[in-house]
Amino acid sequence: MTDLPALDAGAPDYLGDTRRWIERAVIGLNLCPFAKAVYVKQQVRLVLSDASTPEALLEELAEELLRLRDTPAEEIDTTLIVHPFVLEDFLDYNDFLDNADAALDALDLQGLLQVASFHPQYQFAGTAPDDVGNFTNRSPWPTLHLLREDSVERAVAAFPDPDVIVERNLETLEKLGVEGWRKLLRD
Repeated sequence: MTDLPALDAGAPDYLGDTRRWIERAVIGLNLCPFAKAVYVKQQVRLVLSDASTPEALLEELAEELLRLRDTPAEEIDTTLIVHPFVLEDFLDYNDFLDNADAALDALDLQGLLQVASFHPQYQFAGTAPDDVGNFTNRSPWPTLHLLREDSVERAVAAFPDPDVIVERNLETLEKLGVEGWRKLLRD
């Protein structure tokens, strides 16, 4: 596991792609109105996982959960584990989320931390693969997002009507369209 992007000029820039997605889509389109504050304060930890098996990713997930638990929120409020070498298939990724929840239980972190999910092929149940609403959870690379429950609760409490976020995001993405989304994330 590394915090640095690949140095090979021909290799994908996994963390750079993820930063661009955060800046242009998550913050730029205001898909998550809570993201900007922690991002500009540099309280978002981006981790590039070199895991190539679900078991290795689960070990890294446990390490990062404990790191987040043990680090003051002023230093790290949230962590994104970008894992491009494992769980590339969305169905496999989705199945893995049960293991992520089991890790939270095993580490006695339920109610303290949570794991949110983002994937390039993300598809909500009952939607078509090309449904633009799926793009609210589509990231450039498979990503596990570790969040502090108390930070989520404070952010939601400070937002006048959090239920509006989902509706607004769908409207934003419908206006943007699939091609507009792709263009947004291109260099």
